Amino acid sequence: MQEVALVDYGSGNLRSAEKALQWACRAARGARRVATTADPERIARADRIVLPGVGAFRACMLALQERAGVLEALEVASRRRGAPFLGICVGMQLMASRGREFDETRGFDWISGEVRRLAPEDRRCKTPHMGWNALEPAGEPPLLRGLPSHVDMYFTHSYAFFPDEPGDVAAWTEHGGRFPAAVLRDNLAGVQFHPEKSQRAGLALLTNFLEWRP
Repeated sequence: MQEVALVDYGSGNLRSAEKALQWACRAARGARRVATTADPERIARADRIVLPGVGAFRACMLALQERAGVLEALEVASRRRGAPFLGICVGMQLMASRGREFDETRGFDWISGEVRRLAPEDRRCKTPHMGWNALEPAGEPPLLRGLPSHVDMYFTHSYAFFPDEPGDVAAWTEHGGRFPAAVLRDNLAGVQFHPEKSQRAGLALLTNFLEWRP
């Protein structure tokens, strides 16, 4: 049975992500189970990893650093072994080289780029950006397989991840200007929106992640 490690570092969306992943495990082909854990050994040997996230980039990075061995375990599992990885919201942003929320903070530097504040050109578009937005896929990203081409997902954030390489963007969306809604490189994927709050479409995306073979 495959084990999906949902990394527990105190993130505010941990329980909703856990419930959504448990549903997706029942829907996916093959036997899988969710382990909500901060145990570095369990994370390092997991078949798949999900990193949730809510709040500020710097606070989330510090919270991970306070869990002894967790950052190293993420590196071993996803970078060395190639276990499929999914970052959600700030969990996606942490994959960047740096975040510019308050002071500059170093990220994982798994995908070159930076996290910066949204700057909508349309003054009617406020930040934080909260609500449903349609995705514009870049190519045919595997996590969006079987979903409508402009499916709506639920967003709540003020910052976004802008990769240096346009080819690392898997989907875009609009909020007074275009910004990346999802990133993808090799076995590393991230979504700015919250699939666990995006009803059937979000659950379908999580199911796709569980069946994804990068």
